[in-house]
Amino acid sequence: MVTDQLHHIVIVGAGFGGLEAARGLASAPVRVTMIDRRNHHLFQPLLYQVATASLATSEIAWPIRSLLSSHKNVTTLLGTVVGIDTQDRKVLLEDEEPISFDTLILATGARHAYFGRDEWEPYAPGLKTLEDATTIRRRILAAFEQAEWEKNETERAAYLTFVVIGAGPTGVELAGTIAELARDTLRNDFRNFDTRSVHVVLVEAGPRILSGFTEDLSAYAERALTRLGVEIKLGHAVSQCGEDGVELGGQFLPAKTILWAAGVAASPAADWLNAPADRAGRILVQPDLTVPGHPDIFAVGDTAHVETEDGKPVPGVAPAAKQEGRYVADVIKARLRGAYTPPPFAYKNAGNLATIGKRAAIVDFGWVKLKGRLAWWLWGVAHIFFLIGLRNRLAVALNWVWIHFSGHRSARLITQGRARKGALNPSQQRAASKAE
Repeated sequence: MVTDQLHHIVIVGAGFGGLEAARGLASAPVRVTMIDRRNHHLFQPLLYQVATASLATSEIAWPIRSLLSSHKNVTTLLGTVVGIDTQDRKVLLEDEEPISFDTLILATGARHAYFGRDEWEPYAPGLKTLEDATTIRRRILAAFEQAEWEKNETERAAYLTFVVIGAGPTGVELAGTIAELARDTLRNDFRNFDTRSVHVVLVEAGPRILSGFTEDLSAYAERALTRLGVEIKLGHAVSQCGEDGVELGGQFLPAKTILWAAGVAASPAADWLNAPADRAGRILVQPDLTVPGHPDIFAVGDTAHVETEDGKPVPGVAPAAKQEGRYVADVIKARLRGAYTPPPFAYKNAGNLATIGKRAAIVDFGWVKLKGRLAWWLWGVAHIFFLIGLRNRLAVALNWVWIHFSGHRSARLITQGRARKGALNPSQQRAASKAE
């Protein structure tokens, strides 16, 4: 059989959905091309732990080529997709020749969204990539370094104020870990100020944190954060954001470190196809996850708006993306065999989890709800299970056990101190240079 005559499937994006689809097609008589703008697959649920100096980048990311090397029908390409030619069935790339396809799977993920205020991004970075995580880690650690130099108490207080905007799982996890980093890990490292004077503020425009959880679990998480010293401001929308702080409800809060966890927007895949999309830019797919009007183009993960049987959106979590990727692979294989097409996609709820610091978490499996230490251990086991490779699972597990009992985080490194413009506030750039 000539390879070029095989049905050619192009997958754009090597996240959870794209990777699962590629694996599901590994034994099929097809030719698969995987395209991603980065050379690594990222375990995003633990990205905040890189940002807060708990884990190293290599512990939550793996080379895509290595992950797919045993699948001989899969070719991996490093490239940036800029559009789709639906008439000629080609994927358009930046600075490379277009790639033809017979079937296309879009798993292009999402980025953080600023609700029309993109000018805030240099002052309030979001958390979606390794670059985002290392930028945030530099900002957090550089703020402590500058506070050590600062003689003016008002200015020092601004450096020791950390504002996290958005109280979903990422915002809650960031706020709790920063509070523990200051009050536990760094407590004995500085001489000119007490790190326990740090002011961590979690801002949420809605009436409660973790709105995706039940009210009792949300209330427990709020109490747990308060015990860690986090100030929670509910019903507050940010009206201004800049180098020196944020404006909430008409009042200005001085803060040198602002982190954005308030919302996400899908990739421009819907625009490439002129396809219907929801407010976040996710494609409104058909029940079989195909794009309306394009039966040979699928969308999965954060690229797709998929609904459960009761009409609620499928959450943008790793288990959902993996289920969608696996389902699409099964649909394609059934089509090629001329067999009965699988029934419409049905999401199987794998549970909702969030951690609050290093000793508490909440878990909602629907049929059972847990909170506290037991939930934290279950949260840890679940995340370790989804990691790739025995080495990474052992490394992360040992790191967590060490942090849990000692409070020490070994990844407290300010790297790339002389960062590119916009990576740090000017004062933080000075602090980072002094720390090199």
